Amino acid sequence: MRRAVLALLLLALPAAAQAQGGEWRPERPFTIVLPYAPGSAADGYSRAMGEHFTRALGQPVTVVNRDGASGTVGMRSVANAAPDGLTLGITPMTPVAVQPHMVRNLGIGPDSFAPVCGIAENILGVVVRADSPWRNLGDIVAAAKERSLGYGSPGPNSLPFLGVWRMQRAAGGQFEHVPFRGDPPSMTEVLAGRLDFAAVVVASASGQIASGRMRLVGVFSDRRHPDYPEVPTAREQGLDAVQLSFVGMYAPRDTPEAALSVLERACRDSMETPAFREVAARLNVVAGFRSRAEFTRMVADEYAAFGTILPQLGVRPE
Repeated sequence: MRRAVLALLLLALPAAAQAQGGEWRPERPFTIVLPYAPGSAADGYSRAMGEHFTRALGQPVTVVNRDGASGTVGMRSVANAAPDGLTLGITPMTPVAVQPHMVRNLGIGPDSFAPVCGIAENILGVVVRADSPWRNLGDIVAAAKERSLGYGSPGPNSLPFLGVWRMQRAAGGQFEHVPFRGDPPSMTEVLAGRLDFAAVVVASASGQIASGRMRLVGVFSDRRHPDYPEVPTAREQGLDAVQLSFVGMYAPRDTPEAALSVLERACRDSMETPAFREVAARLNVVAGFRSRAEFTRMVADEYAAFGTILPQLGVRPE
């Protein structure tokens, strides 16, 4: 009897410690939502992060793709999940900081989430088929002044789309946008010859660039991609078309502070693992951890900035 009582007391200790302010521990499996189609660079590093979460926190992680509407379908599912720290989203800022300005009654915005950490900069760029005569963004603009060019992006008003929008506003030309649910489908259409170019996250195109099937002709960041230092930015090519994109992890609003602190540490530690570093290097991901506080400020700043920028670009809510 004494042994049974002792065993019960030992089992109760972790729960008692947590109830008295001990460290939060998950009691059920995690779900990480990726709000774009399979095949992106985020698929690879999110799974590497999930493996570390499983080891560090003792619960399995399932990574699921819920694409649609420029990322808002998946992130709406995160916002509507229970705020228990067990449903997370990994996404560029598009559905959180941009789309709320674009779509009336979208149902989500920065206040719908508790940012956990910043993970990477998605350097955006333009890719063409390797046999294309276009060697730079200037060549594309010149061609677009002769005829309308078709291009793909991850969705209407996605950040790659806005990069091309800025290029068009800066230099003119005729462009016909074809939206897709992620980067891979638009690149497939370019390779098939049905589109002239694609605006993508450069990391998503790294395999096609390495294989020699596609060429990167310019990036919309304020710096060159470290893995493609020979490719100049749009600004270096004389086009005022800077479009930044940062990826982070989000939990639903009202997730407890104790859970967010543990998740932030797990995010940071996962990015230091050999598995994450290998995937990031292989897929040309420009990784960089940002704390919860820093990333929360970035999200708020980007949301405020797009509230000013989009009307200036002539974009109105639909």
